[in-house]
Amino acid sequence: MAAAALTPHGTVFPEEGRCGYFVEKKKRFCRMVVAAGKRFCGEHAGASEEENARKRILCPLDPKHTVYEDRLAKHLKKCNSREKPKPDFFIQDINAGLKDETEIPDQLVPISSLSEEQLENLIKKLRKASEGLNCTLKDQIMSHPALHDALNDPKNGDSAAKHLKQQASILGNIENLKLLGPRRCFVEFGAGKGKLSHWVDIALKDAEKVHFILVEKVTTRFKVDGKHRKKNSVFERLQIDIQHLCLNKIPLLSKEKLPIVGIGKHLCGVATDLALRCLVETYAASCEERNEEPLAKRIKNDKTEKEINTLAKEGNEKNIPEKWTPVAGIVIALCCHHRCDWRHYVGKEYFRALGLGAVDFHYFQRMSSWATCGMRKTTLEASNSSTKRRDKQNDGSEEHDDGGCRITDDSPESLPGFLTGEEKKKIGHLCKLLIDQGRIKYLQQKGFSPALQYYTDPLVSLENVLLTALPNHSSSPETSA
Repeated sequence: MAAAALTPHGTVFPEEGRCGYFVEKKKRFCRMVVAAGKRFCGEHAGASEEENARKRILCPLDPKHTVYEDRLAKHLKKCNSREKPKPDFFIQDINAGLKDETEIPDQLVPISSLSEEQLENLIKKLRKASEGLNCTLKDQIMSHPALHDALNDPKNGDSAAKHLKQQASILGNIENLKLLGPRRCFVEFGAGKGKLSHWVDIALKDAEKVHFILVEKVTTRFKVDGKHRKKNSVFERLQIDIQHLCLNKIPLLSKEKLPIVGIGKHLCGVATDLALRCLVETYAASCEERNEEPLAKRIKNDKTEKEINTLAKEGNEKNIPEKWTPVAGIVIALCCHHRCDWRHYVGKEYFRALGLGAVDFHYFQRMSSWATCGMRKTTLEASNSSTKRRDKQNDGSEEHDDGGCRITDDSPESLPGFLTGEEKKKIGHLCKLLIDQGRIKYLQQKGFSPALQYYTDPLVSLENVLLTALPNHSSSPETSA
């Protein structure tokens, strides 16, 4: 063992029941608990004095643990943090959007550093761009019988009840759009624990050929999808960033050819744009390239008009869909617009048509946090809690009910006082609406009928807007035979 030295407590001996190895770098003994009758912990046991004296270094793959310097090469081959082979459905930046570095300056001045004149000009731009937009969304607060017992469980605390109300409303909206049915695949983006898919599965009961794909970037604890082992539903969890997800490379989808329903509860900022592009651009476009055409079009070159009508009639009698829909619908609860990114944003064309660019978008997405920051203190006092807010796409947290707001240079508290709190809140909502309108226009261009609505009370969640979309050619999802 390395030569002992005085610890901060003035003793040359380790604490009772602790490892006897002296950590030279920290000038103290190892604090790991040792087994009865043992002198060293598992890390330092079995090593000679010479081995214990060897230098340990931080692992270059993960600095949270150390390794003997002379064993580094061997360690790198088996380290759990090593880069693992990429699955087939991983395609680098497939949903990222085009990168235009010339549009965004290297350094942008924080909103708090802008002069009153500059800030007023930004707000004028925002109000001009928002002219004609419907600032009052339709209330579409719903529920579903599948959550009746859970909602009325007296054991639920305020937080649990809040989540259940939102899940019930999202599920009610899914059913209202006629998306809740058999023979389809639900893809939950930013799935976290997978609770939204859990309730969808409960609502579907024993529906046939129902599949769930849960997409989450990080490892998540207390997952609920592992509890589902029914014969008629299949759960598959993919640990991958949405930015690199290619749905048509997933064996389940390429084999079954089930229509997809994209869902998400509080899909944070940029993750919403990545998910939309993943669904309606990357996946739907690839399905069209595979020649998924209407029956009449497939036989157009070989049959007369009379034969076409006869075959189409027979197809309808057999309940064969005229066209297979790759994406049957989208239902996503939006969140954290201040974490959007111009490169990934799907509404660039809409912004450019309004005479706006990357710099304007940057400030508008920062100002969008004003919609929730003003109420954050009241909300926290009412709930008497201090829950840590994390980006769902990045670390699998439950959601951002206060918008994930922090007191930063762009927060209302740090800005000049020529705007009242209520005015800042309205401006924040206007920024959110403008960003969401770009998403609406994008979906319309891709052949969908999108809509924005309030799906829960702001007292339940400040992030209470739901984005829904159905393909234009049908009012209800079509399923494959």
